[in-house]
Amino acid sequence: MKKDFISIQDFTKQDIEEIFALTDDVKAGTEDFNGALKGKTLALIFQKPSSRTRVSFEVGMTQLGGHTIYLGPDDIQLGVREATKDVASVLSRYVDGIVARTFSHSDIVELAKNSTIPVINGLSDLLHPCQAMADVYTIREKGSAEGACLPVRQGSASGGKRVKVAYVGDGNNVLHSLLHCCGKAGIDVSVATPKGYKPKGQIVKEAEQEAAKSGSVISFTNNPAQAVKGADIIYTDVWTSMGQEKEYKKRLKAFKGFQINKKLVLLANKGCLVMHCLPAHRGEEITDEVLDGPNSIVLDEAENRLHVQKAILIKLLSPSFQIKKNQRNSG
Repeated sequence: MKKDFISIQDFTKQDIEEIFALTDDVKAGTEDFNGALKGKTLALIFQKPSSRTRVSFEVGMTQLGGHTIYLGPDDIQLGVREATKDVASVLSRYVDGIVARTFSHSDIVELAKNSTIPVINGLSDLLHPCQAMADVYTIREKGSAEGACLPVRQGSASGGKRVKVAYVGDGNNVLHSLLHCCGKAGIDVSVATPKGYKPKGQIVKEAEQEAAKSGSVISFTNNPAQAVKGADIIYTDVWTSMGQEKEYKKRLKAFKGFQINKKLVLLANKGCLVMHCLPAHRGEEITDEVLDGPNSIVLDEAENRLHVQKAILIKLLSPSFQIKKNQRNSG
């Protein structure tokens, strides 16, 4: 494993499978990992507010026997009150790891470059890797459960399940990381965005290269109905993210027709599941009927942020713990 968790693109298919396998263990037996990070402290540098990211990392560290210290926008102003590299160097002397949730992706890269401790990307304007890992883990979980409705293809990193995900909405940081992870995991992705809101070209190129290796297909359209045809999962996110508030009216107009509603869901495969990374702008990108309906696995997806991130924390902050546990189990 690499020192940092900045982008899923930095990790191999095997790395992802190992994290998911550890997540299975963590989720099945929390008590077995109570002391995994005993005495470890995780710093949370948040330029943006959060509920799921902050709570899941704080709870995760507590359940693993560690501690967190929250450093909000008024505590550390990266590159303003103090140079980012100085923050990285000093925190490396105090804590065992850093989760950074920033506006600029370059701030996370700079932190990692100057830290001697692991840095985890809790979200940037470019990527949201922890979210995408939880998303694909949830897809894997739903496909491997008894009575699962997802189709099967042996040998896929998504747990042996070949599925099609239709992403309808903005070509943002969530989609970027989802493309990275699905490409490596062998999951087909059909993306529908309005004109002018496609994901970044470099991200698409990277994802398509990974998809070529795994045998999955990534496609793009400006037609939501076309994207959801044959889909097993429909995924969406807000149309206007933090920092884009001035574009709200423009985006509301551009994304007209991209709402996930009952009519659109009926165009997908029967029993199609619905995902959303939250928070949701109810009545905009998704209706209450769908978000709260029987096809929604949004809460499962949110819960899995906790379990997947615990696995990532163990891998980065205490990798020898899992090795010892495996040896105990094999004996």
